[in-house]
Amino acid sequence: MRADSVRGHLDGLLLAVLEPGPLHGYAIIAAVQHRSEGVLELRTGTIYPALNRLERLGLLSSSRQSSGERRRRCYELTDAGRRSLVGERTAWSEFTTAIGSVLNPVSPPGAAT
Repeated sequence: MRADSVRGHLDGLLLAVLEPGPLHGYAIIAAVQHRSEGVLELRTGTIYPALNRLERLGLLSSSRQSSGERRRRCYELTDAGRRSLVGERTAWSEFTTAIGSVLNPVSPPGAAT
């Protein structure tokens, strides 16, 4: 899938995969890839700036957690992030309904309305 297809929806994708609980960056990438059945492959250069921006906006919080000898930054939704996710889902539903109405009209083109 083209990278520009995700543009405008990245925040919603990140918030959605963090809804069940905290994840570190590579786990977020893997979750998006898994949920999309391999169609969406996000790059670290795409998600880390977005995660940092979402944290600055107060939608995510982060903490350092140890995994063996590694210390990773884990991200989780804040209450504001959960509210934002509701808005993202509503906007996505409205968007897909509108696009679907154009791409797959109920009545044939040129039919009287």
